[in-house]
Amino acid sequence: MTDPLWQRTGTELVALMASVDVSAREVIEAHLERIDEVNGWLNAAVLVAADEARAAADATDRARAAGETLGPLAGVPFTVKDGLDLAGHPTTYGIPAFAGNVAPVDDPTIGRLRSAGAIPIAKTNQPEMAMRLATDNPLFGLTRNPWHPDRTASGSSGGDASAIASGMTPMGVGSDLGGSVRNPAYACGIAATKTSLGRLPVHGTSPRASEALLGRQLMAVAGPMARSVADLEAMLRVTVGRHPRDPRSVDVPHDGSSFVRRAAVPTDLPGGPIHPDAREAVRRAGEALAADGWEVVDATPPEMERCYDVWGRLLGEDFPMTMEALSAVISDDGAHLIRSSMVFWPAGEVAPQEVHIERHRLARQWALFLDEFPVLVLPTWYQPPFGHHDDLSDDLSVVRALYDGVFTPITPANVLGLPATQIPVGCNADGVPLGVQFMADRHREDRTLAAAAVVEAAHPPITPIDPVLG
Repeated sequence: MTDPLWQRTGTELVALMASVDVSAREVIEAHLERIDEVNGWLNAAVLVAADEARAAADATDRARAAGETLGPLAGVPFTVKDGLDLAGHPTTYGIPAFAGNVAPVDDPTIGRLRSAGAIPIAKTNQPEMAMRLATDNPLFGLTRNPWHPDRTASGSSGGDASAIASGMTPMGVGSDLGGSVRNPAYACGIAATKTSLGRLPVHGTSPRASEALLGRQLMAVAGPMARSVADLEAMLRVTVGRHPRDPRSVDVPHDGSSFVRRAAVPTDLPGGPIHPDAREAVRRAGEALAADGWEVVDATPPEMERCYDVWGRLLGEDFPMTMEALSAVISDDGAHLIRSSMVFWPAGEVAPQEVHIERHRLARQWALFLDEFPVLVLPTWYQPPFGHHDDLSDDLSVVRALYDGVFTPITPANVLGLPATQIPVGCNADGVPLGVQFMADRHREDRTLAAAAVVEAAHPPITPIDPVLG
């Protein structure tokens, strides 16, 4: 029996529509029906643009019938994280006071996906101002993980991850300041790429969009989310490049120079404790690369814990101003990460110029390491996905341990502006997804995707799934 359309990847849907086996309207209707079926439980999509999606699909079908040239993603539905602008719809950041913040134009990356023929079908949930490791907020409520009703879908792009994992959409767009596409991709068992600094243009139209503080300027990027590596690559090929609304953005070809197929796959991981699932995920990835002919070397990247500390200090300098600006509109839960981070990395404890000097030193060390080892394999997290509200503990020692288990392997890519691709590598005995991430030198997403594709072939995608109900 042919798989339902909602179970297909974006690139599979492109092929089906190109062969005229199915229409764009049929593809959109299949995903709208899937949203109706599962979103009531998962609460991943917070705004469904059904009429607009149908109209766009009909226009695609008419253009195809007329023999017009179509974009490479024509007719493929995608979702948009609530914190990114979709023209004509609110960008709320999960905050009730911003519920009427209607975007007049698309975020540049969203606009480029539309230009490639992809069709936005829904906006998805996130924590307030994307500032929690779990997706929950007072405006839209909690987003659930399709795999486990009691475990977090993570954040901040948790709505996209939950929607993709459950078949509401084949692909989506999130953002990543501290793992915000990789964290939920790991928790929900899908694929995602945190892009290099400057790869994808990002700029919103809300008043806050022009007020990005230094940490965000240096570390926040957009990234594609999907169920397959091929879909990640297809999205990147149509979205990378310079845009005047984002002065950080650059024109660099997606395909870089050839590279030696050598991967650093460390067994001596810094920090901890490290759950056996994290080690097992790295072992599976290393074995798959070696079986494909890659040279796999047990080598540890330089000063991961120091990278994590510098990441925290960059944000720690920003967070007092963030709290002052948001104090009247953000909830206590939404501000928990900000407040706790101000304790862990107090502003002024280290001179800001010293932090930036240290960031530059670390960037040089990692550039040298990644020149020798073109791909680095790390656990995505050191721990399994946690319970829904574990990140809100009043015991800051508990919170710090949770942060250490998440951010130690996550933050080097953010603080150094590197690309990182997360994919699942099966599940553990309890049915919880395992995940690894592949890092490479700046603007070498092609390297992370090449390694991820090899491992994906050995450990095929594990979604979409029907949600496990509580």
